[in-house]
Amino acid sequence: MIEVKNISKQYGRKQALTNINLRIKQGEVVGFLGLNGAGKSTAMNILTGYISADSGYVTIGGYDIAKEPLAAKKLIGYLPEQFFFYNDMKVVEYLSFICDIKKIKKGRKEHIDDLCDRVGISHIKSRMIKNLYKGYRQRVGLVQALLGNPEVVILDEPTVGLDPSQVVDIRSLIKEVGEKRTVIISSHILSEVQLVCSRVVLIHDGKIIADDTPDNLRKSMHEPSKVIANIEGEIEAVKKALGDEDIFEKVIVLKQKEIGAYEYLIEGKKDSDIRRRLFECLAKANLPALSIKSSEFTLEDFFLKHIENSDGTDKEVDDVVHS
Repeated sequence: MIEVKNISKQYGRKQALTNINLRIKQGEVVGFLGLNGAGKSTAMNILTGYISADSGYVTIGGYDIAKEPLAAKKLIGYLPEQFFFYNDMKVVEYLSFICDIKKIKKGRKEHIDDLCDRVGISHIKSRMIKNLYKGYRQRVGLVQALLGNPEVVILDEPTVGLDPSQVVDIRSLIKEVGEKRTVIISSHILSEVQLVCSRVVLIHDGKIIADDTPDNLRKSMHEPSKVIANIEGEIEAVKKALGDEDIFEKVIVLKQKEIGAYEYLIEGKKDSDIRRRLFECLAKANLPALSIKSSEFTLEDFFLKHIENSDGTDKEVDDVVHS
């Protein structure tokens, strides 16, 4: 559906994108994740044909966005981060105007009514856009992106500036849209991408540094050499049972989980799988293992691991992780 080949873009001395390669199949919901300034919006603008790349090419449904812009753009619905409205128009007038631009004639009224109903703005169609709250303006923007039933929907930071309840509503709408269309979302909010996207493309300093499903990215950092175990028995007895084994390098008490049982972080040698040996040692010492689970990394851990060596991004990283 979408192919991005060797895309690069430079603004003066700033290299915004460097040799971006990407293929997105029909029906995927893909999240572009990265810090502010990572290159997400530049990538979006090139995908939609709003700006041109310095090198490389983009095809949408087989059409080159630079050489066949009209054919390619007919397949795209776009909601930019900074979206322009004609504030003195009523919602229905504005959406009818967008239909004119997209040359939608047949069944226009029914089409607008259906989308407004699905997006939850039927009751404000007659209101002036300048009088709408941010959340409703975003919904109107989403409707204009969906007019004409485009095969590809591109949303740049769709929940920026919304309150928590509005964010939940917009995310739900995005998931619904993603059931029938190819959707690309740009965001610096980890939880947003993890909740609505089937695939994550991590962009940093204008380069793609990871591309996989949220689950696979998290599992790729799974370490069987680290486990968290809830063990019944005295702390000293547990440490003695495990301390006699060369395979266990660290036994750290985390917290008391229940009466007579404590949670431990147990680490073995790198690249070793300590789970079976741990069970055997505890059974031999008559120390019941109430639970043993691998210490899997979250998507946040994955993100931080890949950018932790970047200079001057500590605050931005904190914003990404905790938004």
